[in-house]
Amino acid sequence: MPVLLLTRSGPVHDAVVPLCAAAGVEVEVGGDPALCLATWIRADLVLVGVDLADEVVALAPPRRPDVHVVGLSPADIVFRAAVTIGAASVVDLPDAAPWLVEALADVGERASPGRTVGVVGGAGGAGATTLACALAQWHSLSAPTLLVDADPLGAGLDRLLGMEERPGVRWEGLVDTAGRLGARALREAVPRRDHLGVLTWSGLQRRLDVPTARRILPSAARGHDLVVLDLARQDPCLAELVERCDDLLVVTPATVPALAATARLVATLGRDADAGLVVRPGALGDADAERVTGLPVVASVADQRGLAASVDRGLGPLTGRGPLARAARSLLEAA
Repeated sequence: MPVLLLTRSGPVHDAVVPLCAAAGVEVEVGGDPALCLATWIRADLVLVGVDLADEVVALAPPRRPDVHVVGLSPADIVFRAAVTIGAASVVDLPDAAPWLVEALADVGERASPGRTVGVVGGAGGAGATTLACALAQWHSLSAPTLLVDADPLGAGLDRLLGMEERPGVRWEGLVDTAGRLGARALREAVPRRDHLGVLTWSGLQRRLDVPTARRILPSAARGHDLVVLDLARQDPCLAELVERCDDLLVVTPATVPALAATARLVATLGRDADAGLVVRPGALGDADAERVTGLPVVASVADQRGLAASVDRGLGPLTGRGPLARAARSLLEAA
């Protein structure tokens, strides 16, 4: 059941149900909260009318995400009830109707959020950005994919993919927004080529605004089958961004200096579950890389001929059936 609306109020019903119909989502309307506890758990979104907020409080239903109290000019006392039942917000209709439409539009986008994969270089110049682009390019051949630039000092992922002239919102435009951003709205707003979207910066003065990232990344995962984060190894926010990833790929050349640097990075992150090494050519073997870093080797990527020329032509790093394509396919199919 996508949406559960608990209300006996005619005005609340008449304000919410047409919005659900416009968003194309199914809604179950219940006037007795005690009879709707099973749906309370199953629904993708729960809307509690202000007229039944106190009755829901008395039932003490289990805490769950995506609960909102809705009403026409709700009184201040309703906010206390909203806090008690764990509601994320109190929606004042009709003023907040555009916000509710965005929330309803996200219902049914996907049964569960898409996968988020972080890619970080264990040492400088390891090729993490190249791998991040390759992963996104490969997956976008078949499903909606978002490549997120979390390295303010990088060249810009849109430039590496030949998408710098594409219209769309960049990080700077999202900093000035407030509140919830719908998954569909974000997917349609970023620069895009077919199934591949990219979120990066437009100017030279760049800084990753962490509060903005906290708002945007959940919407990105709801609206895409795969989100790839290109992470900066020396960013003070790295540990928090890594915690938001389902999987982490640490890219490193198989050399003594690079593996030593990678081991220090891994130690600062304090994460070994769902993390793996992607090894680039060097004098040491996979066993040495695993012993030094404590992470398993999940892929080895040889040097790819013509890589620089491909990027300079705006084609991105993934061309043909080279080492990057094989690694991207293997890494994404293994999950």
